[in-house]
Amino acid sequence: MRKLPKGHKKLINAWAFYDWANSVYPLVITSAVFPIYYGALTIIKNDEGEVLNDTVNFLGFDFNNDALISYVTATAFLLISVMSPFLSGIADYMGNKRVFMKFFNYLGAASCIGLFWFSLDFLWFGLLCYFLGLIGFWGSIVFYNSYLPDIAFKEQQDRASAKGFSLGYIGSVILLLLCLSMILFHESFGFESEGLPTRISFILTGIWWIGFSQYTYLYLPRGTRKGEMRNKELWLNGFRELKKTYFKIKQSIQLERYLRAFFVYSMAVQTIMLIATYFGVGEIQWPKGESTTGLIVSILLIQIIAIFGANLASRLATKYGNINLLIGINVIWIFICVYAFFITEPIQFYITAFFVGLVMGGIQSLSRSTYSKYIPDDTKDTASYFSFYEVSEKVGIVIGMFIYGFIAQITGSIRNAIIFLILFFLGGIYLLSKVNKTQ
Repeated sequence: MRKLPKGHKKLINAWAFYDWANSVYPLVITSAVFPIYYGALTIIKNDEGEVLNDTVNFLGFDFNNDALISYVTATAFLLISVMSPFLSGIADYMGNKRVFMKFFNYLGAASCIGLFWFSLDFLWFGLLCYFLGLIGFWGSIVFYNSYLPDIAFKEQQDRASAKGFSLGYIGSVILLLLCLSMILFHESFGFESEGLPTRISFILTGIWWIGFSQYTYLYLPRGTRKGEMRNKELWLNGFRELKKTYFKIKQSIQLERYLRAFFVYSMAVQTIMLIATYFGVGEIQWPKGESTTGLIVSILLIQIIAIFGANLASRLATKYGNINLLIGINVIWIFICVYAFFITEPIQFYITAFFVGLVMGGIQSLSRSTYSKYIPDDTKDTASYFSFYEVSEKVGIVIGMFIYGFIAQITGSIRNAIIFLILFFLGGIYLLSKVNKTQ
């Protein structure tokens, strides 16, 4: 395929289309179908929807079911945060970002397919697939995000980032609607119960992710090769690239300040995204037989509203500036957390989902493009820069998920963890106020 120049519309569209391909993972696996399936396997409720038992035995130890999945999640993100800077530095040095991106893409998709065999009898295998799926998704995102300054000029990056998130929300909603149809109308599809179509959803997620990503790989460049090196130097140069990038970031006061702010508020945002459905399963009093439908409808609402939120943030950033808008979005998140602390009824959960979708799309899209703008114009090793962005996000998730799991384990409820999330948003607002607001 002919190499397209930076800023070319087709190149930007191909890059953004990877969001269409991969966003089915965070929606189906992280947010919607898998958490509900996991909850159905690990929680025993009475007819009134009250939890009778939510303890799971794993490797000879008893865990609160929420605590177990949070610990697995946190461990996966800890591994990602450790390895991604080295892998991205190596990829930049060798000029093969696309190869690394493909590897993690295919690992994550294969792991989604493996979740078809998730059961309490094979809990270790299911959690392993869940673990590797997280590694695959977030590993590929490191390299995907690093392409943004390579394929779009600064004035194009806000809209390119918003386009990616919008395509992701649309594509993931389409697949979720298909999965939801199979689950809710399983008899019409020839299934005896909800179990099999739910597990088939995991297979469809993997196939969708692999299949649609091929369009992106058709146009994305390999990367810029920085030099020759022998195999034994591979990891050494990865460390060297990481060290160089660290000092470059330290020399850019505004970039360093923004990265600190992003680390703090992203800790809360990503934790909310990961625990939202588990919160809905365990804390909301759904009428009997309506929890699956209600939770998936809530997730669909978040995705649809997030499309509007991502594009609205792109337009408002032009008028008010990226940093000012990010401060405003963090303030809205605080009000959402305060409200969520008190909710127990489905209608309240729907209201919360609406506002979460509105600010989720905006803060994700704007955070990525804002960081891209602070990277020096003459930078070629963009993957190394974005690895720091990803590490900030992942380490934050590790802290957030361990706090969430610890609170769930000792109190039996995740509701109290919301208090900690409010503190992170407050810290993010303070740190953002210290960043130059010209971006």
